[in-house]
Amino acid sequence: MKFTEEHEWLRVEGDVVVVGITEHAAEQLGDIVFVDLPDTGTEVTKDEEIVVIESVKAASDILAPIDGEIVEVNGALEDAPSTVNEDPIGGGWIFKIKASDASQMDDYMDEAAYKEFIG
Repeated sequence: MKFTEEHEWLRVEGDVVVVGITEHAAEQLGDIVFVDLPDTGTEVTKDEEIVVIESVKAASDILAPIDGEIVEVNGALEDAPSTVNEDPIGGGWIFKIKASDASQMDDYMDEAAYKEFIG
């Protein structure tokens, strides 16, 4: 897994990258009440705002970590957005993106570097 400075995690599964927010981010946001998911088929550019997560404390934007196409979203979050709090790295994944430039993944931290970053 890779991690961004915006507290997203990225997991490569074949030719797609699964994206979610880290446990640290979920804790900072508090109880998540709404996740505005992107449409599948949407072409995105790295650092483009593509998801809004609303919690009882604040709203937070999720940025596209890489260039590519949204190929799947976690529709279960529409009815159960709190899954992001309960299982941020498992069932709380947000979307899957097919990378158009996989080398962009090289820009991100591994788990040890991320732990030091939030430490």
